[in-house]
Amino acid sequence: MAEPEIRDDRTKGRLEAFEDGTYVGVVVYFVLAAEPHALVAVHTVVEDGHEGKGVAGALVREFYTIAAREGVPVVPLCPYAAAWAERHPDEAPAAPSEVVDAAKLQLKATPGLW
Repeated sequence: MAEPEIRDDRTKGRLEAFEDGTYVGVVVYFVLAAEPHALVAVHTVVEDGHEGKGVAGALVREFYTIAAREGVPVVPLCPYAAAWAERHPDEAPAAPSEVVDAAKLQLKATPGLW
């Protein structure tokens, strides 16, 4: 499979994947309000019929790439993103525990994020 086109819609907290212009998946996320403004993955979804093609992995890999470019950690609260990070420790450095705790608190305070 060719890599999907990935678009970051920061204002909506969506990293979206497209194949031939068709929406195929998303990482829903938010930016941690407290320093160091980590990127927090909340949920990863791949549309029916596109599972098993590497869409979710491509999305999470790009999510970590964006964070690295911005010099901020990633907090993978999404179970898929957390599992991906465990399988790719060279690409997915662990966030400091205090950043993870702050992300969990912000998510709990704003349950409408997902």
